[in-house]
Amino acid sequence: MAPAPASDPCSFASYTKCATKHLNLTYHVDFDSHVLKGKVALTIEVLENKFTSLTLDSRDLKISMVTANGQSAKFSLGPQHSFKGSPLEITLPFELSRGQHVIVEVTYETSPKASALQWLTPTQTAGKKHPYLFSQCQATHCRSMVPCQDTPSVKHTYYAQVSVPKELVAVMSAMRDGQDADPHDNSRIMYRFRQPVPMPSYLIAIVVGALESREIGPRTRVWSEKEYVDRAAFEFSETESMLKTAESLAGPYVWGQYDILVLPPSFPYGGMENPCLTFATPTLLAGDKSLSNVIAHEISHSWTGNLVTNKTWEHFWLNEGHTVYLERMIGRCMESEQFRQFKAMGGWKELQESVNTFGANSALTNLVPDLTEVDPDVAFSSVPYEKGFALLYHLEELMGGPEVFMGFVKSYIQLFAYGSVTTEEWKSYLFTYFKDKVDILNKVDWNAWMHTPGMPPVKPQYDTTMADACITLCQKWVKAKEGDLSGFSSADVKALSSHQLIEFLSLLLHEEGLPLSHVKRMQEVYDMNAIMNSEIRFRWLRLCVKSHWEDSVAMALQMATEQGRMKFTRPLFREVYTWEKHRELAVKTFLASRDAMHPVTAMLVAKDLKVDQDQTTGL
Repeated sequence: MAPAPASDPCSFASYTKCATKHLNLTYHVDFDSHVLKGKVALTIEVLENKFTSLTLDSRDLKISMVTANGQSAKFSLGPQHSFKGSPLEITLPFELSRGQHVIVEVTYETSPKASALQWLTPTQTAGKKHPYLFSQCQATHCRSMVPCQDTPSVKHTYYAQVSVPKELVAVMSAMRDGQDADPHDNSRIMYRFRQPVPMPSYLIAIVVGALESREIGPRTRVWSEKEYVDRAAFEFSETESMLKTAESLAGPYVWGQYDILVLPPSFPYGGMENPCLTFATPTLLAGDKSLSNVIAHEISHSWTGNLVTNKTWEHFWLNEGHTVYLERMIGRCMESEQFRQFKAMGGWKELQESVNTFGANSALTNLVPDLTEVDPDVAFSSVPYEKGFALLYHLEELMGGPEVFMGFVKSYIQLFAYGSVTTEEWKSYLFTYFKDKVDILNKVDWNAWMHTPGMPPVKPQYDTTMADACITLCQKWVKAKEGDLSGFSSADVKALSSHQLIEFLSLLLHEEGLPLSHVKRMQEVYDMNAIMNSEIRFRWLRLCVKSHWEDSVAMALQMATEQGRMKFTRPLFREVYTWEKHRELAVKTFLASRDAMHPVTAMLVAKDLKVDQDQTTGL
């Protein structure tokens, strides 16, 4: 018996009755009205007999027509759910049997408020001349730009044709397949894309803007506005050697091209692993290549996430825990085992911070949470990443070390490639692969790891070699009395790498809060305000606000609004909001900059600052 399909609490689609095999998209990008006008033809395989109707996911779509194999089909939109959108119910004009295919074509238009899309005005771009559009579909936003089976349990190939004004360029998460003048309008160009590898809907992605590209490797170009493109080419120059390292660990890279696109500052994530075209935040352009772990992470997703995918968002840790594990294995190969250990320690602290933010009893800190009636955007945190990694690292230690465990990870990838997996399927294969060590695996407290909130039941003992210098310096500051402050000098941090400086500040943030005199002295001797590396600056400004340094409030709010990466924006706003005296300023600053923010960022910051939702949606 095949296992019963896992039900997806985040989707309305009838994916047990039928499965999308291919998607053919046609888009006309309209910058004047902020909509995509389009049609999508879904090639659907029928999985049951007497099949006459299906449900697709949709959100805020204006649907004008549906056909099935060219014949008109009846359709209706169900009631709107707060974050899942509206089920699109389609009745076929004929009956089909298991194994048959049908092409369902939907003609529609997106809403200007589509949650997957952010439309930027020219002033919000680097070049200031042309508008810009980008999408972010993960987790459940694809349905706001394509009516589809918006669940990671379904995988399909896709083809797309995108018409844009001719001064702009379109790119997608697919191989580029040429361009022509738009036959309907000679002021526009039609770009074509093909994605021959089956993938889930959340990996469909589009960007339209005044883009340029530079070749930086045999299968890699960087794309961005021309203002960023040379910096990006420098910053990401090691991409090919990272790809080769990943292939040596996980097997061949199957997606053909691996391009990187640097987005405008409002992009809400550090990176997004869209196939053939990783999206990256411009906050990575630090000028010192210290932030390349984001690219190592996105490269790793080409195997864990994109090739082997979580079946529902409740199993998100299968995507992210394995990807962090692989990312740190790349770090081990390219740097050292001590570097991997150092990164793992930092990750444990990030996990601790997420658990503190949600609360140690919050079910959202479970490795496998129940997402019934939970918006996956609200559940998003470092838990699936770092609790997932901690479990895999713990198993690595039990099973015989990195080489042995990487053998399992590679085998797991090969077995489940092109498919979607649940935690149970992963665990069952773990027990099969390590069949000689089942007695050890049976001693693992699986329930505590998977289904219990808070920190994991076991804290791995990481090698502290690279962290010792950070710990020592942190303790020196924490223990220093007023009279000891003259003993600090710029020599303290001369030998520290960017990674270690980040760790030093993270350690200080975990302490009770430094006296203001200490933070001011730190600025005097280390000149922290002059450092533009975003990971360092973000932690430094939080530390200053936490110590109630008045001058830092404006700088913290400036960083929270001049870029929109949620990892930085949310904690910076929260830190200022926590300081009672400046709470009102935090809210005022948010309300003033909300319209320029990405819709997901705006929704989550509003929650963090307890801003009445009515204010944020303009209802």
